[in-house]
Amino acid sequence: MNWAKKPAAALFLAAMLAAGFGSDIARAVEPDEMLSDPGLEQRARDIGQRLRCLVCQNQSIDDSQADLARDLRIIVRQRLKAGDSDQQVIDFVVARYGDFVLLKPPVNKDTLALWFGPAVLAGLGIAGIIFYFAHRPKTNLPPLDAAERERLQSLLRDDS
Repeated sequence: MNWAKKPAAALFLAAMLAAGFGSDIARAVEPDEMLSDPGLEQRARDIGQRLRCLVCQNQSIDDSQADLARDLRIIVRQRLKAGDSDQQVIDFVVARYGDFVLLKPPVNKDTLALWFGPAVLAGLGIAGIIFYFAHRPKTNLPPLDAAERERLQSLLRDDS
């Protein structure tokens, strides 16, 4: 394909490549939030990828540009600088916001609906469909009378 003759296709391909390559690079962490110690900063990034933005809900705090996500990133870095372990930082945030702040919440009595609700609903839907088709009324049409049979035979002969 000659890309010079198809500028729209070339532009589309360039946009798709830029979107694909930029997705891993674009993070919401601002330079003023970053820690000077690369090891601590990497730990903060790892923790940030495990915590949910409570505003966006489908992004980690590392990916979100919401003010609350920024506040959580700062708290994570402050706790790490204070000497907390990764688990202590996560426990601190969970104690304040609950298991919902975790992108992968644990399976416990409070999160059973979150983990198993979709499967239960899908199972109920499938069972409902099976029940409907198994118990729907059968249509019993009366047999054709002589005139109807003759008309049908006539139509079948005309088609062949």
